[in-house]
Parts: sequence; C-alpha cells; structure tokens
Amino acid sequence: MTSIISNLNKIFDSRIRLGIMSILSVNEFADFNTMKDLLEITDGNLASHLKALENIDYIQSKKQFIGRKPNTKYEITELGRNSFKEHLNALEKLVN
Repeated sequence: MTSIISNLNKIFDSRIRLGIMSILSVNEFADFNTMKDLLEITDGNLASHLKALENIDYIQSKKQFIGRKPNTKYEITELGRNSFKEHLNALEKLVN
C-alpha cells in the first residue's frame, strides 16, 4: 500500500513554487513582475524557481516587448496542471 505522503510532489515543497503554480493555475498567464509582487520576493529568487519549473516542463515562458521594455509571461503547461492537481489531491487526502 502506498503512503499518502508519497503522492506529494517534492517540487512543490517550496512555498514559492507552490505560489507560482497557484497563480498560474487560476490565471491564463502571469508576467514576471506580477508574480514578484504577489509573492513578495526578489527578482533572483523568483527567477530561480521559475527556471526550475520550466526545466521540468511545468510552465513555459513567452518573451515579448511592450514598448521598448522586455516582458516575460508565464503559463502553466498541461503536464504542470496535471502534476499540480495530483499534488493538491494528495494534500487534501492528507488533511482529511
């Protein structure tokens, strides 16, 4: 029999990654500055967590320019959405 905690996804142990995935799961996309403001973290800290999630294909980025300023938008992938749902379901089973 598999233990309940074995269904938790270790990548979401970080509250920042949990926050990023929460933001992206309820929004079509979010840009870097919006997430930085919502999570109240530094550029470098956010960038490292975004890169980790991008490296495992849980999120994807789209770079563009608004006027002359670069803007990076992030969105959750299907793999990321499914993995996050599985993690949330495991958390729910754990607390019930």
